[in-house]
Amino acid sequence: MPQLKPGEISMGTTIMAVQFDGGVVLGADSRTSSGTYVSNRVSDKLTKVHDRIYCCRSGSAADTQAVADVVRYHLALYTAQHGEEPTVKVAASLFQQICYDNKDNLMAGIIVAGWDKVDGASVYEIPLGGSIHKLPFTLAGSGSTFIYGYCDKLFRPAMTKDECIEFVKNSVSLAISRDGSSGGVIRVAAITEDGVERQIVHGNNLPQQFLG
Repeated sequence: MPQLKPGEISMGTTIMAVQFDGGVVLGADSRTSSGTYVSNRVSDKLTKVHDRIYCCRSGSAADTQAVADVVRYHLALYTAQHGEEPTVKVAASLFQQICYDNKDNLMAGIIVAGWDKVDGASVYEIPLGGSIHKLPFTLAGSGSTFIYGYCDKLFRPAMTKDECIEFVKNSVSLAISRDGSSGGVIRVAAITEDGVERQIVHGNNLPQQFLG
């Protein structure tokens, strides 16, 4: 498994995506660090790869940005060649192929989510190693280990968009309160047939958690 090189920028992070009837909600913190130094406290880990398809990035910032750029290029090429928008499955398969083919050189954990006319809303996870998993919700990054139980307990398949947004905000906020590598603001994106709705929750407005 690849390791970060000395001085390489890491996104010790909390990322997640949740599917609901008619769309998906993605969320992430905004802290990017190099060792114990926070190099960017307001980075955007929700990356657009097509009109209604986004990815959440964890691992090496350089690796994940490069992979997202390559996938964005291929999806634009797909649209031009086929005259139609790519599905979320196509985007996730591209991420998976790149991550698997370069698994010995990349440190990249990716969540791909969005909406398309064929499958509707869908969420895929591509963890380290390059496997691919379609899930109703998923989370990744260093902060995810603190909130798996919370998310497993509170997730419901029939949640509304607003319930999913609150679920994501509360979950990421809990991870930020416990994980030293997660922090900053919470960025949220709700993707439906109508488009993408972005939100940002600043640090002074994060849901309050009991800290003892």
